[in-house]
Amino acid sequence: MTAIVIQVAMDEEAQPFLDAAREVSDPIAVGRAVHRGIVLGDATVVLVRSGIGMVNAADAAAGAIHRYGPDDIVLISAGSAGGLARGVRVGEVVVGASAVNVEADARAFGYALGQVPGMPEVYGTDPALRRALADTRVGDIAVREGDMGAGEKFVTTGIADRLRADFPGLVSVDMETTAVAQVAHNHGARFAACRAISDLCAPDGDEFATHIDDAAERSARVVIDALARLTA
Repeated sequence: MTAIVIQVAMDEEAQPFLDAAREVSDPIAVGRAVHRGIVLGDATVVLVRSGIGMVNAADAAAGAIHRYGPDDIVLISAGSAGGLARGVRVGEVVVGASAVNVEADARAFGYALGQVPGMPEVYGTDPALRRALADTRVGDIAVREGDMGAGEKFVTTGIADRLRADFPGLVSVDMETTAVAQVAHNHGARFAACRAISDLCAPDGDEFATHIDDAAERSARVVIDALARLTA
């Protein structure tokens, strides 16, 4: 039986899943992460709140794999992201086609920008999961597929300008997705990502604070709809 793990960073990103669940187990702490079993429609999944950042995300993903896997497990990175591509809009949902570590730079040793030595240049996502997420039609939510980046910095205007120059294909950026992708790669787990745009990498965090709840809601609605069709 496939174990489905939805991983978010913050309580705000977890809340829409909890609100939509018809059953919620008591929380269990695994390191700093918080795990809850929840029932969404006919799907029983594990909701993991990791904490913010690449290390917290990787630690939580590894903990989930060891607790619920590793033979057949799905990891879905959900929540919010900053919009990086020209033309992306706040409220739009991005389904990850690939993920790259925007902090990695080992070009001195012949690696591509964004490539951790010994790792792939980018991490792909599971085709069936990606297709189910991208095919979702929920209300007025716009969904697009695109390449995602993640690193340890909250991306504001200056950082965004550099990332657009260094990684011109990226649609969104956050602080967890690529860490989850790398852990999934290392353990042979299936991986997908679904992030809603909460801000457009503005000079400060005000735009993010204004739209985080709505972005979390939109990401959750797309994930829940896709799970309903995958588990039907």
